[in-house]
Amino acid sequence: MAKIRVKNLLLRTYIGFNPDELVNKQDVIINLEIEVEVSEEALQEDEPDGIYDYKVITKKVIAFVQDGHFKLLEVLTSSLLSMILEDDRVSYAKVEVDKPHALRFAESVSFEMEARR
Repeated sequence: MAKIRVKNLLLRTYIGFNPDELVNKQDVIINLEIEVEVSEEALQEDEPDGIYDYKVITKKVIAFVQDGHFKLLEVLTSSLLSMILEDDRVSYAKVEVDKPHALRFAESVSFEMEARR
């Protein structure tokens, strides 16, 4: 089993339900952890055929987040987790979404979800 981590993916999206949040994009920071099986053959051949391509899922996440409108961090996080789990090769995934400056005296607020097959 192998773990892929995408760390601190900084994106802008519409997130929140206050009037200004509905019309102004804000930063979100996304961290992904994805477990997949890597075959011995792939490790020996050093070829990308059959390997889970983290670039593909990252591009999908970027497009989804940047084009989306979300009122709740919970919904955004759950949607990303479901998207990752669409690939049958994924046995476990964890998604954390941070909303910087969501609270006056806090650096950020985050929501995290995980699922295992």
